[in-house]
Amino acid sequence: MQEKRETDESLVVRAQKGDRGASEEILRRYKDTVRSIARRRAFYPTRGGDTEDFVQEGMIGLYGAISAYREELKKPFRNFACTCVERRILDACRVAWRKVPLDGEAFDPESFSEGVTPEDTLLFDESNAEFYGKLMRSLSDFEFRVMAMYLEGMSYSAIAETTGKDMKSIDNALARSKKKLQKTFRS
Repeated sequence: MQEKRETDESLVVRAQKGDRGASEEILRRYKDTVRSIARRRAFYPTRGGDTEDFVQEGMIGLYGAISAYREELKKPFRNFACTCVERRILDACRVAWRKVPLDGEAFDPESFSEGVTPEDTLLFDESNAEFYGKLMRSLSDFEFRVMAMYLEGMSYSAIAETTGKDMKSIDNALARSKKKLQKTFRS
């Protein structure tokens, strides 16, 4: 007799209650979906970016979807997760597009966001707010400012100039932040 597969929604609920195995199973189930979305988005030349960078961004979006999903809305997790992954990758694309002109013409990345409902946008915004809330609670003021600028796509040198600190201070703040955030998002 074949064992019944647990639904994504019930795994997410378990993951939100701290079940690491459930989180890992969701991440495993959606790994190929994230990779597929990343491949579709990484069709243009970028400086220092490739499909694997977009896969990483997508996995961050998927992890955010796990914590932000609300079962009471009675929407499939898959739809919400794909929206979060798409948005996260699209944000990374926007950063890349700012760096690479396409024949001198402006390119509108919004044209790739078809099919996103206002509810999806609201849920995504709530997910971002929750993510930045965790950042604020986990990091010092300086680390938070540096990480926020880094996540917005600023270079180390631009962050150093904005904060009035040297590049080594920025690098150290980001390294500390990443260690703290790994602990925060694993627990």
